[in-house]
Amino acid sequence: MLRKAFKFRLYPTPAQQTLLRQTLETCRGVYNSLLLERKVDFERTGKSPSRSEQINQLPLWKKAHPQLGQVFSQVLQNVAVRVDLAFDAFFRRVQKNENPGYPRFKGPGQYDSFTYPQSGFCLKEATVTLSKIGTVQAIVHRPTEGKVKTCTVRVQSGKWFACFCCEVQAEPLPETEEKVGIDVGIEKFAALSNGEFIQNPRFLRKQEQALAKAQRKLQKQKQGSRKRRKAKKAVSRIHERIRNRRHDFVHQTARRIVNRFGLIAVEALQVKNMSRRPKPKQDEETGEYLPNGASQKAGLNKSISDAAWSVFRTVLTQKAESAARVVVTVNPAYTSQDCSGCGSRAPKKLSERWHLCPCCGLSLDRDTNSAVLILNIAVGLHSVPA
Repeated sequence: MLRKAFKFRLYPTPAQQTLLRQTLETCRGVYNSLLLERKVDFERTGKSPSRSEQINQLPLWKKAHPQLGQVFSQVLQNVAVRVDLAFDAFFRRVQKNENPGYPRFKGPGQYDSFTYPQSGFCLKEATVTLSKIGTVQAIVHRPTEGKVKTCTVRVQSGKWFACFCCEVQAEPLPETEEKVGIDVGIEKFAALSNGEFIQNPRFLRKQEQALAKAQRKLQKQKQGSRKRRKAKKAVSRIHERIRNRRHDFVHQTARRIVNRFGLIAVEALQVKNMSRRPKPKQDEETGEYLPNGASQKAGLNKSISDAAWSVFRTVLTQKAESAARVVVTVNPAYTSQDCSGCGSRAPKKLSERWHLCPCCGLSLDRDTNSAVLILNIAVGLHSVPA
């Protein structure tokens, strides 16, 4: 069974919006209280309460705080689940020696969704009924599939959405022997091993001037004023437009590739590490920062984030799984340097966009050569019996 989400726009009345925002604020308060309880108990006893223990104490909290009764019980229970997941992620990062980032308290406006995990909601042709909220008008632009498991209500840029997570069966596409290797980049979004290219739309770069103008206007407004709220909403709309366009591009591109190819080879890029600027190095004796400590590709960080390689690979993998296609990830080491024809290493600078092998004489676009090499490695990995 696979999970698939369906997102519908909600149009609540002013009274319903008030209830929705009160629910978010109540959930935020419960989240912070549960987080504080875990922190204090650990400092006192060396042990934090478990998820079930915190869920079981919610009825007692309701007696002491009547406003909690205005929120559906399972929604409050899901808040405890979120706190537990935050700590699970924290300990996982600690074990991997990553920057752990202890779970933080949620400030005003930072808690933007609540979830009905099992019941308390009903989806119809043009409405969504939510327990303790009422029947909300909605644009149900397509029918859901499979069995609806959860409903998450989210606010984004002042707009309300209902996201339904459904369990669906895989729908295999007709088998095909076509294979493709994909090399993602910045100049071109992706190069395919068959010589085709997918152009980089650069959604953020195209909106930079409008975004900078809106942000400058926001900075000039007085804190807490009506004009500042209006300017902040304008900035949010630009970010929302960029996000929606990128989302649409990634999904449509992934769908076309999955429909066409049976085996898809991609690089296992650590995009977070690629776009992270390393800390400048210090002299061990003087403690002064050494020159050239900044990233050599610092100017590409924004372009790497704009390209959304991680999102593309995630969406591609999900669509391939539901269509019974095979996605093989390969080690990206030297895929931009090695020759896809003879395997010899031909070092190139980032500015060199053409591959010319000194050994076999292979001449083709650098990114196409990388895509062919990625496919060759993936075919070798896929052919090895498990």
